[in-house]
Amino acid sequence: MRFADLVRLTTGSVRAHRLRAALTALGIGIGVTAVVLLTSIGEGVHRFVVSEFTQFGTNIISVTPGKTQTMGGSIGSLGNVRPLTVDDAEALGRAPYVISTNAMVQGNAEVEALGRKRRTTVYGVGSTFAEAFRFEVAHGEFLPADDPRAPRSLAVLGSKMNHELFRGESALGKTIRVGGQRYRVAGVMKPKGTTLGFDLDDTVYIPTAKSLELFDRDSVFEIQLRHESGVSVQEVVTGVRKILIARHGDEDFTITTQQQMLDTLGSVLSVLTFAVGALGSISLLVGGVGIFTIMTIGVSERTAEIGLLRALGAQKNQVLRVFLSEAVVLSALGGIAGLLAGLGIAAALDIAVPALPVSYSPAFIIAAESLAVAVGLIAGILPAIRAAGLEPVEALRTD
Repeated sequence: MRFADLVRLTTGSVRAHRLRAALTALGIGIGVTAVVLLTSIGEGVHRFVVSEFTQFGTNIISVTPGKTQTMGGSIGSLGNVRPLTVDDAEALGRAPYVISTNAMVQGNAEVEALGRKRRTTVYGVGSTFAEAFRFEVAHGEFLPADDPRAPRSLAVLGSKMNHELFRGESALGKTIRVGGQRYRVAGVMKPKGTTLGFDLDDTVYIPTAKSLELFDRDSVFEIQLRHESGVSVQEVVTGVRKILIARHGDEDFTITTQQQMLDTLGSVLSVLTFAVGALGSISLLVGGVGIFTIMTIGVSERTAEIGLLRALGAQKNQVLRVFLSEAVVLSALGGIAGLLAGLGIAAALDIAVPALPVSYSPAFIIAAESLAVAVGLIAGILPAIRAAGLEPVEALRTD
């Protein structure tokens, strides 16, 4: 049997039963649509979260108290001998390739100004925080480089906090109370938006030493270091580890690089994307059952045709190819329709719901279509084998 004959027989059968072929392909199409749509959303979330992390720069290293164990997380200040302090941050500023350090404390306190009160997140940070994390000041200046152990009582407001307290008035030089303590406003930040659920505009920044007093702490939550670009991160980590071990007498801290955080995050999000894609693939299995059912019925209906083909000299493997080709054509057509539908719905969602991150991955698109064809091929094997196994004489006798 020539290839042209194979194509003619396959397409002729599909055209002869248009409605049945369309319904069969629909099952595969729905499955492919689900896979494309879910993986597009998963990939969009992946890229969105990574971009949220990298907007603060990629040359950041964080040091947290407590040594991370093999089967657990950081034990924090509850289990280490010496907590991290402002002095530790100052010492780490002398490590090789380190540009700046920031000892950070985070808490929640009531902020008051002009008779207005509200609770918000208060960050205790150093003077280099804004530069290290790419925050910009809209008015005034960020916290000045005072003595980190005895800084002035200055505060910087996030854009939303500035609006809530001063309602359009200039906040510079005004006095506010944070947790009952008086601070003078040195600056107002430009809007930064929400990152991973944290509203960076609804905040107040005060010096780290002042935040330790405010929250009655003797240690900082974390020390962030900004290092030079283009240098070996491992060399920076080695220098940081050496200084802290010399100060603490033991490695009772955890060093995490930006790349480690991105790698861990990427692994989790990749598994999530694969999982939602696998859920969508269940629909493909349903489509495969449909192809198996329709092909089985088709063999019963076309027994006489099969007998004629065999009587005219067609070999068993040629009959097998005819039915397998028909199954593949149906699944491929359904897959293409599903791809178009999935991409169209994803594009519509991207326009209608801008907050929902949607991104296409060529790898997942190719995988979805390949899986659709594979499902059609597998589903058509048994009916095709049955068709090829029919005896010519018996088949011709069938009405």
